[in-house]
Amino acid sequence: MRIIFMGTPDFAVPTLTEIVGRGHDVVAVYSRAPAPGGRRGLDLVPSPVHAVAERFGLPVFTPKTLRGEEAAEQVRSLSADVAVVVAYGMLLPQAVLDAPALGCLNLHGSLLPRWRGAAPIQRAVMAGDRETGVAVMRMEAGLDTGPVGLLERIAIGPDMTAGELHDRMMIVGADLMGRALAALERGGLHFTPQPEEGVLYAHKIEKAEARIDWTRPAQEVHNRIRGLSPFPGAWLALEDGTRVKVLRSALAQGAGAPGTVLGTDLSIACGSGAVRLVELQKAGKQPMAADVFLRGNPLAAGSRLD
Repeated sequence: MRIIFMGTPDFAVPTLTEIVGRGHDVVAVYSRAPAPGGRRGLDLVPSPVHAVAERFGLPVFTPKTLRGEEAAEQVRSLSADVAVVVAYGMLLPQAVLDAPALGCLNLHGSLLPRWRGAAPIQRAVMAGDRETGVAVMRMEAGLDTGPVGLLERIAIGPDMTAGELHDRMMIVGADLMGRALAALERGGLHFTPQPEEGVLYAHKIEKAEARIDWTRPAQEVHNRIRGLSPFPGAWLALEDGTRVKVLRSALAQGAGAPGTVLGTDLSIACGSGAVRLVELQKAGKQPMAADVFLRGNPLAAGSRLD
């Protein structure tokens, strides 16, 4: 099939690779424009999808917007059978959605209609969900409201981080989209409207959410830490005000005033129960195990974290 691919981050790369590997004719790749990066932030660095597309020799477009007749006409001129959209990061107006003969398919990282929106992976982990999934959805003008063609469930382990789930999901999702395109090509991809019940929105992660609130129950604190790992990273403040990211934690035994260090294993009291900090990261440093962190940052039992 003639396919337009629209995507930007690492999450979208396996799907583009899967589509090319299956022999489809990728007539164009759309991605967000190169952003400042490099050692001093002075170079313009292409997105991961952009870089991979160029290695495949595919034409790449990086418009600032898809609104307007000119953008829609460019998409129509490609005479694509379908557009595949994976974490593109730009709104598709109706004229663009209507341009491919068979519409636009989106790979979304949740069990729709639960966790529509910008941060479905993080929100599922932060909420303590035991499973999530990836869905191939036919796009509509609404936010992740389209009917679902294929869905694959993925278990969320009790200590799994959002980063680990992200990496698992992008591989499962690439295979799912490959199967969806094969079914679409033979006229066998059937779509089911999303149920009206069970809708939850995965709102963008706000900076204020990253600070650990020790007054919350231990399970909530643990879910917040793993749901924000590795980015943006839940953080705590040492007694001297230094911020430290916590990348991994585990539920622990013990109780005390919220934020109190309970022992030498870096167990911290919460509003109820306790969590043990497993992996931490100071600004400008590599992640380190708790015992390594404590060598340079001794925290005696009874000291308080903020």
